[in-house]
Amino acid sequence: MGPNKNKGRRFPLLPLRGLLVYPSMVLHLDVGRDKSVKALEKAMVDDNLILLCSQSEVSIEEPSEDEIFRIGTVAKVRQMLKLPNGTIRVLVEGLERAEIIQYIDNEEYYEVQARELPEEETNDPEVSALMRTVLTQFEHYINLSKKVTPETLAAVSDIEEPGRLADVITSHLLIKIKDKQDILETVDIRARLERLLDILNNEREVLELERKINQRVKKQMEKTQREYYLREQMKAIQKELGEKEGRAGEVEELRQQLSELTVPEKVQEKIEKEIDRLEKMPASSAEGSVIRNYVDWLISLPWSKSTDDDLDLHHAEAILNEDHYGLDKPKERVLEYLAVQKLVKKLKGPILCLVGPPGVGKTSLARSIAKSLGREFVRISLGGVRDEAEIRGHRRTYVGAMPGRIIQGMKTAGSTNPVFLMDEIDKMASDFRGDPSAALLEVLDPEQNNTFSDHFIEVPFDLSNVMFVTTANSVQSIPRPLLDRMEMLSIPGYTELEKMQIAKQYLLPKQTEEHGLTPEQLEIGEDALLRMIREYTRESGVRNLEQQVAALCRKAAKAIVSDNLEKVSIEPDQIKDYLGVPKFRYGLIEKEDQIGSVTGLAWTEVGGETLTIEVTVVPGSGKLMLTGKLGDVMKESAQAAFSYTRSKAKALHIADDFHEKNDIHIHIPEGAIPKDGPSAGITIATALISALTGRPVSKEVAMTGEITLRGRVLPIGGLKEKTLAAHRAGYKKILLPMDNERDLRDIPESVRNDLTFVPVSHMDQVLEEALIAPKETPETIQPLI
Repeated sequence: MGPNKNKGRRFPLLPLRGLLVYPSMVLHLDVGRDKSVKALEKAMVDDNLILLCSQSEVSIEEPSEDEIFRIGTVAKVRQMLKLPNGTIRVLVEGLERAEIIQYIDNEEYYEVQARELPEEETNDPEVSALMRTVLTQFEHYINLSKKVTPETLAAVSDIEEPGRLADVITSHLLIKIKDKQDILETVDIRARLERLLDILNNEREVLELERKINQRVKKQMEKTQREYYLREQMKAIQKELGEKEGRAGEVEELRQQLSELTVPEKVQEKIEKEIDRLEKMPASSAEGSVIRNYVDWLISLPWSKSTDDDLDLHHAEAILNEDHYGLDKPKERVLEYLAVQKLVKKLKGPILCLVGPPGVGKTSLARSIAKSLGREFVRISLGGVRDEAEIRGHRRTYVGAMPGRIIQGMKTAGSTNPVFLMDEIDKMASDFRGDPSAALLEVLDPEQNNTFSDHFIEVPFDLSNVMFVTTANSVQSIPRPLLDRMEMLSIPGYTELEKMQIAKQYLLPKQTEEHGLTPEQLEIGEDALLRMIREYTRESGVRNLEQQVAALCRKAAKAIVSDNLEKVSIEPDQIKDYLGVPKFRYGLIEKEDQIGSVTGLAWTEVGGETLTIEVTVVPGSGKLMLTGKLGDVMKESAQAAFSYTRSKAKALHIADDFHEKNDIHIHIPEGAIPKDGPSAGITIATALISALTGRPVSKEVAMTGEITLRGRVLPIGGLKEKTLAAHRAGYKKILLPMDNERDLRDIPESVRNDLTFVPVSHMDQVLEEALIAPKETPETIQPLI
C-alpha cells in the first residue's frame, strides 16, 4: 500500500507496556502515566480515536520514538472511568491497523501522523486451506496447553474473515509480545496466516517437549518423595476429617519411632515392609493387631543401644566385696574378665555357671556382677520350663504368639550387653513340646549366639556381647552338651565363721532395717549368733539363717513395742526363749566308740551331709540285706565292700564261712531319703569289718571314698562340702582318697586348722586309722559270727 494513496491523519498515541491490541478486540486498559492520560483526554475531546502501539521494552517509563513499534492499532475509546487510586480504566475497541509516519509532538502527550492499513478481501482457496490448517493446529495447542478453554475454539471457528481469524487466534496465544507484533505488522493475509502457522507449530513442539520432560521428571521422582507427598496429603485430609487417631496415626507413630532408631539394614527393611503392610490393612482386620504387635517388638529391641563398661578393677572389687563375703573364686573370675576387656576392648561375653547349694548367694552374686560392670541386669528362671518355645518363641502363625524368654529379657534390659542371669538351669524338663535345654545350646554358644534366631522375631539377634550367668544346684542335672558350653564356678557353701561374719555384716543390718529397728535397739553377740548357726540351722547357705535372724528381729520388735523397752540384748542362753527348742544337735559324733557304725560323708544338692552306716551280723543262712532307700550305685558299693571283706577274711581273723552262717544287714538311717552316689564304699567296708571283728570305730573319724574289689580307694567329688559337713558335726579326723589330697587347698584355712586330714590309698590304711586296736589279742576275740 503506497503512501501516496493514504497520507494519513493525526492521532494521539497511547504506548502499551506488555500488551498488544488487535483490530476487532475489545478490552479494558488501566492508564496511569501522565502522557497517556493526556492522550486519552485529547482523544475524548476530538473523535474518541486513539492509536495504540506497544513498547519494545516493558520497563521503560517514558519511551522514545525508537522504543515504540511503528505499527499499531487505531482504537475507539468506548468508556472511561476514573479509579480511586488515580488510574483511569478505559474500554477500547480495536478498529484497524495503522502505521506511524512521523511524530508531531511528544511534550504533553504523544501525537503522531499515521496512515491506516485496511484489510484486503480475498477468495483465494489457498487462504481457506490455510485457515483450516490454522484452526486444526490451534485445536492441538488447546489440548496440549490446557490454559485456553475449549469454548474459545468454538468461538474462533465461527470467524469467516481470514485476517480477523489470525488476529483473534494470536491474541489467545501465550507468546512473546515480539511474536504478536510480527502478526500485527504482517498486513498481507496469506503471509499472516503462514506466520501464525509457524508460531503454532513451534508452540506445539515446545508444549510436547514440556509434556515429555514432565513425564520423565515424574518417573524419576524418588519413591520416598512421592510417598511423602501422598502422606502429607493424607495427613491433611485426616486432619480435616478429624481422623488423626486410628490406623494412620499408628503408622505415623511407628515410622517416627523407626526414624529415631539405629538398626541393622535388614531389620530396617523388615520393619518398613511390615509398617507398609499395616498401613494397607483395613482397620477391621484381625491381622492388623498381629502386625502391630510384631513391629512393636522389633522397634523395642535394643539393636544398637549398649552401656559402657566400668573398667575400674578396684571399684569393681570394692562393689563385689561390699555385697558378698567370701566367694573368692567367682569374684576373681569377674575381675579377670574386666582386665581382659580393658586390654582387648572387645571380648565375647563369657558364659559362667555358678554351682552350689541353695542360699549361698548365686543369684545375688550375678546382680553384683552387673553392678560392678556398670551393666543392666536381667533375670529369668528356667525352673520347670519344659517347652522349647519358652526359649525360642512361637511362630507368628499361632494365636497369642510371643517371643521367647531370651528376647523378652533383652527387651527388658534395654541394652545389647547386659548381665543375663538364667536361674535354676538344672531344673529344666523336656516333654512332647520339645527339649528347652537343646534350644539353649545356641544361646549359650559364643560361636553361634551372634546370630540368635527367635521364631517370633525371625531376624537374627546378636547375643555375643551379653554376659550370661547361669545357676544350678547340681552339675549332674545339667545336660552334658549344655555343660560343655559353660565355665563352671563352684560355690560350695560357708563355714561357721563365714556364716557368722555374713550374719553380722549383712543379714542383721538388713533385717533390723526391714523390721523398723535401729542398730542400737537390738544387740546380738557373736556367741549368740554362733549358737543360732549351730543349733537352729543346718545348711550350706545362709537362707535359713536369715529366717532365724528375721524371727529374732520380730520378737525384739514385739518386746520393744509391748514392753516399752529401749534396747533388746540377746545372749546365747536366751536364744531358746526366742526361737524355741533347738532344731539340731550340734556335734553329732557319738559319745563312745561304736562297733559296726561308721560316719560317712555325702554330697547333696543342698550341700554336704554326714551319713551314718550301720551293720548288724546275726545268725542265719548267708543273706545280705540292704535298707535305707539306697540307689543302684550305693547297692553296688555295698556288694563290692562285702566281696572285699570275704576276700580278706583270713587276714582280718574272720571265719572263712561267715557268709554262710550269718545274715548281714547293712542299714543307712533316714530311710525315707533316697541315697545314691559312688562315695560310700570304704565306709560300708569299715562298718562291715568292724561288725565282723568286734573292733569299734573311733567316734572322731568320718570318711569318704569308693572301694575296689582289691581294696584300692578311689577319688570322689564334693570334698569341700563334705568337709564342711564333718566340721559342723564336730568330727576331728577325716579319711579321704589320696587322689583328692590336691582338693584340700579349696577348704578354708579355719576348717583345715580344726581337722586332721588323712589321705588313704588302700583299705588297709582306712582300717588302721578308723578301727581302734582291741584290748585283747585277735586269737582270744570272739567275732560276731
